[in-house]
Amino acid sequence: MEPFKEVFNLKSISKMAEHLGARQCGFDQEGFVTFATEGLSELELKQRSERITEALYEFLPDDFCHAAEILLAILHPDENISISDQGTSDKGVSGWLVMPMCHYVALHGTEHFHLSMELLKEMTKRSSSEFAIRYFLLSAPEETMAEILTWADNENYHVRRLASEGSRPRLPWAMQLPDFIKDPAPLLPLLEKLRDDPEEYVRRSVANNLNDIAKDHPDLVADIARKWMKGASKERQKLVRHACRTLIKSGHKKCLEALGYKDAQVELVDFNVLTPSVAFGKELEFEVTMASECDEDQALILDFVVHHRKANGDTSPKVFKWKTFNLAAGERHNASKRHSIKPITTRKYYPGLHQVEIIANGKSLGVRDFELVMEQVCA
Repeated sequence: MEPFKEVFNLKSISKMAEHLGARQCGFDQEGFVTFATEGLSELELKQRSERITEALYEFLPDDFCHAAEILLAILHPDENISISDQGTSDKGVSGWLVMPMCHYVALHGTEHFHLSMELLKEMTKRSSSEFAIRYFLLSAPEETMAEILTWADNENYHVRRLASEGSRPRLPWAMQLPDFIKDPAPLLPLLEKLRDDPEEYVRRSVANNLNDIAKDHPDLVADIARKWMKGASKERQKLVRHACRTLIKSGHKKCLEALGYKDAQVELVDFNVLTPSVAFGKELEFEVTMASECDEDQALILDFVVHHRKANGDTSPKVFKWKTFNLAAGERHNASKRHSIKPITTRKYYPGLHQVEIIANGKSLGVRDFELVMEQVCA
């Protein structure tokens, strides 16, 4: 399988040049392709996108309004299909190649606000403008938020999703929005509008926005969860639970109560690590038995924490979701789990003593040790 960065390759860039040449008299297609593909093999995904943005700046007209007309004209005519089904074709540009076009608007369109908003709205229908819109939220926050609020009523679900995704305070791989991190109040009317959107794609974005807010304002999100859960549909309940995932993992009591989870009244009767020595690349296996200490049924969220050993010998906890279930009064519950410990890009593993901890409704029930052995790496 070829690397994902190959969405920006000679073939796709050449196709983009063809569309630009068809819309701009005298456009230097060969020069554009040569510029955009120079040293391409050495560049990663984001760098390739940025190179194409630079090529657009070099070869499009200096007048932004004229350049905007060309970019709008080369967009694929289909505007309401799944992004995963879209790609640049003879009909027009869509999919990942829209990404450098959005970045062009972000860098050079701030002096033409309304035109830029129209461009990003149309571009997001063929890809996503979630990174580009943040430049405008930083440079003209009130004006941009007023525009985004109208997008929440747009008939195109990609545009509605852009409203919530582009305004996330801590959108991964993007610039943070410090004003919203400090005070998320301007976002709340927008999220209220979109909480019952018919598209799960949009509702999930609302949940992600709230999860961002929860990292800095946990009590606020707990209050929103309590309010939104009243008379909530199954779809909204799912949204709220996803929005509260960080608070649930941290055992935020107010949030758990809003979701109907009280203090866990359970005893950990048995907790066995079945793989006390785990070879790197293999699985940690453990099993638990817990007994109710309550005279009524309990709704439980069962999580586990792996305390990873660091280079200095300390440990760093990582919470993993496990299961939710109802435990009847006086009932026992058995559960087992396999957890893969394999190479990932976001963590460096070190050999030695690790721990696994069981959490119910944010309450620690018990901790056990296991040894991670790095020498037995799987081929």
